[in-house]
Amino acid sequence: MAAPDVLRFAKIPLAHGSGAMPALGFGTLIADPVTTRQATKAALEVGFRHFDCAERYRNEQAVGDAMQDIFKMGAIRRQDVFITTKLWNNNHRPERVAPAFEASRRRLQLDYIDCYLIHTPFAFRPGDEQEPKDERGQIVYDSGVTLVDTWRALERLVDEGKCGAIGLSNVNLEKLREIVDAARIKPAVVEVEAHPYLPEWDLLDYCRKQGIVLLAFAALGHAMEPRLLDDPAIVAIARRLERTPAQVALAWAVQRGTALLTTSVKPDRIRENFEVSALPEDAMQEIRTAIAANIRFNSVVGTGVPGFIPRDR
Repeated sequence: MAAPDVLRFAKIPLAHGSGAMPALGFGTLIADPVTTRQATKAALEVGFRHFDCAERYRNEQAVGDAMQDIFKMGAIRRQDVFITTKLWNNNHRPERVAPAFEASRRRLQLDYIDCYLIHTPFAFRPGDEQEPKDERGQIVYDSGVTLVDTWRALERLVDEGKCGAIGLSNVNLEKLREIVDAARIKPAVVEVEAHPYLPEWDLLDYCRKQGIVLLAFAALGHAMEPRLLDDPAIVAIARRLERTPAQVALAWAVQRGTALLTTSVKPDRIRENFEVSALPEDAMQEIRTAIAANIRFNSVVGTGVPGFIPRDR
């Protein structure tokens, strides 16, 4: 039997934190807790060792239950798995950061968190409501705290040994530069929407120069229109190489130097998304030159309001 392609086991060392992030990550934005638990276990069983969580997903407990089920079986150890979670917008005030972090850690049932991210650069009114709104139904933002204030609180978590690395999510290049310039502990990871329809080359180039890992969410376009996996260039390469369009898009992401996240609740799709293998250089170039689209599917980067989370939750 042929050896597994090394691409699926690639890791990216963290220049500004401890450890290395597996390039292939599993996102846990799944609506139902039971399904979350099943999908997380399936992802661990097929080989995923990088899991992306968030307090805003409201399912950290289910992810933690799945992890503990697998760890107790003994074949996979906690230290073999890289786990990220995120601070939500209503907890940006510095005094709220450590309690929010500890709440996530307890729900995930972990002694430590590998990486903790600020979910968006937008602060909402502090309190128990994740999306506080005024009488007109508009989000109430918090002008009493800056992103740098929040970042300082994350730095203290690293100082105290509570997490190995810290970073940002849903930021543009300008906002990232602001934090890099002010930071005592530089961001180790920046998680943003990125895929062949939104390659974020300028942001990726900056991250490379700064030693920051770019972590791409919606790496397959989140099944939104226009469908990335139906793109003629992706489909043609997949047919030529006898792979699926998803495997082509994911290999492209790893080979250009990013980590990535995929999410599925179907065991066969979870396995497909892990079983990626390297593309020839001509295919990499074809994707870059043949696809001219510039499409953002998630508007969270402009508002802080989540774009993929079901609104009825």
